[in-house]
Amino acid sequence: MKLSDLSKGRDNNFNLIRIAAAYAVLVTHSFALALGTGDAEPLRHTLGMTLGSIAVDVFFLTSGFLVTASLLTKQDSLDFVVARVLRIFPGLLVMLLLSVFVVGLGFTTLPWQNYLTDPHTYKYFAKCLTLVRGVDFELPGVFTGNPYRNAVNGSLWTLPHEVAMYLILVVAWLALFPVQRHRTRTFRLLLILSALVSGARVLAGHYGLMDEATPFPRLFFMFFTGAAIFVLREHIQLARPVFLAALAAVVATGLQGGLFFPAYLLCLPYILFYMAYVPSGRIRNYNRMGDYSYGMYIYAFPVQQSVAALIPQISVPGMLAASTIVTTLLAALSWHVVEQPAMGLKSAVLSAVRDLISLRRRLPR
Repeated sequence: MKLSDLSKGRDNNFNLIRIAAAYAVLVTHSFALALGTGDAEPLRHTLGMTLGSIAVDVFFLTSGFLVTASLLTKQDSLDFVVARVLRIFPGLLVMLLLSVFVVGLGFTTLPWQNYLTDPHTYKYFAKCLTLVRGVDFELPGVFTGNPYRNAVNGSLWTLPHEVAMYLILVVAWLALFPVQRHRTRTFRLLLILSALVSGARVLAGHYGLMDEATPFPRLFFMFFTGAAIFVLREHIQLARPVFLAALAAVVATGLQGGLFFPAYLLCLPYILFYMAYVPSGRIRNYNRMGDYSYGMYIYAFPVQQSVAALIPQISVPGMLAASTIVTTLLAALSWHVVEQPAMGLKSAVLSAVRDLISLRRRLPR
């Protein structure tokens, strides 16, 4: 079965995969936030990565594939930007309001007047909302006595990288406007080359041949591998024997150790897209619930820190149980009350932006 045939429309398992990935991040953080260190996470020592880091790779692969599909199908950069803004920022805004003015105010060790007048309170809010120059992690006096001290929402570190990928993608598309006749073909080639070159860069960094100071190269590789897979979808066959072989290779090298990372980089994309499109039937019923993954991802960390503050010396299983219940409820509310309604405004917002652009062009200079 060609990936191009299976990927038409929205009938797939990405919602289920993303909620599983978001929950994997919650599981990984449960060790650090309950115990004060992430060293107890089982996969960290055996594989050199955690469930959470694998989940982030899955997010970026998925995102690269889906947003590239959106851009190349519609070939409308303004539509692309509006859609991305409405997907990321309304949910983020509400979460930050709750984090700063409910969680922060409730758990700060400072008098509430001092907390509300501290400039860092608003610096945290503005920096995390804009995502322009990274994010902040600390609010004044909040979670200072927790096992994992001070950090309010450590999960947000990936969002500036995600937004950066969107910007790189759309800027590259706009930069090719002068070569209109060959624009799409050149853009597709650029995406494939980006995946190949960044993959070599990540492998070199893993084996100490290049500096590996930040996670950006790996996230770039994952995102643009997803983008390249969309470009090459006509040439990709999703077959059970290949899927099983890829899965076996990852498991076998994971048990053996030395070759796990290259096997992981090579096989993860195939495993992901096979699972996203081939299993069907009742498993697709999950799509009726909605996409709770973003809410799960952005709310889990502050919920877990709140649990750690309220229940000192809580165990990892206790942290998992308590934070799963609260975070799932918040994620569902975020989707149904904030995220889905915001995305439903896309046509109206897009029309308004186009009207403003048209009006500006008509104004005398």
